[in-house]
Amino acid sequence: MSKTNYKKNNIKVDDREFLVQIVPFDNGNFISITEGQEKIGAMVVSIGSGSRTSTVTVIPSKSGSLFLKMISERIASIVNGICIVSINIKKDLKLEEMKIIMNEIMESVKH
Repeated sequence: MSKTNYKKNNIKVDDREFLVQIVPFDNGNFISITEGQEKIGAMVVSIGSGSRTSTVTVIPSKSGSLFLKMISERIASIVNGICIVSINIKKDLKLEEMKIIMNEIMESVKH
């Protein structure tokens, strides 16, 4: 396991609450974003290698697939490794919700 430990953050945006869990490894991260019950949802895997990032959808998303891909690719390129992201939410995210969640994830991964 990497030097940093499992991270769990509750993020409140307006009337919604999201649980973001990050499990770091030496070669990447597993990130789970849930709203309500903790369930595995849509899933994307990205691999960052130098200036290139490859992404594949493992479980398709009914909504928010671009957001999911964006998180996965950014983290994979930062850690120069693998990033697996799962999201299970009740309804589509608004732009402001996406920004807040993304900022929280980026801060957690950098520290």
